[in-house]
Amino acid sequence: MPLTQYAYFALHSRHTSADAMTDRLGMAPDEVTVRGSRFTEPAVVPVDHSWKVVCRDPGLRVDEQITRVLDRLRSHTDHISTLAGELTGTGGGAVLQVVRYFADTGPAQPVAADTPNLFGWHLNRGVLDFLTATGAELGVDEYHLTGDESAG
Repeated sequence: MPLTQYAYFALHSRHTSADAMTDRLGMAPDEVTVRGSRFTEPAVVPVDHSWKVVCRDPGLRVDEQITRVLDRLRSHTDHISTLAGELTGTGGGAVLQVVRYFADTGPAQPVAADTPNLFGWHLNRGVLDFLTATGAELGVDEYHLTGDESAG
């Protein structure tokens, strides 16, 4: 069963733009979204502005991806904490998000002995301390893909 996964840390707000968050933090994000930028017919889907640091490196367990994200953020923890607190007060906040796509490809394929097990993961004390310091939530989304669907 192939697995595609990634992890990211995001700050989100209905009022504060990703550019304003970048200015406050002194750190550029990997990805941003702009509120109201996603449309469905016929109405706008209400979304937040978001500022994200992402790890999409394949072949890593989720905890390894999270470590790569947090290694980039730790020197900014105080600024992130302050900004996340302000955003939370206006309906925004911070989240450490894990996204995993599982695809059923039929009969089990042999796995090489040196292939890492991507299914198991954990949050160590350092990750929990960062989440506590920044007031961030943990979100985990898991999807089972069948047929012609693909992770993206």
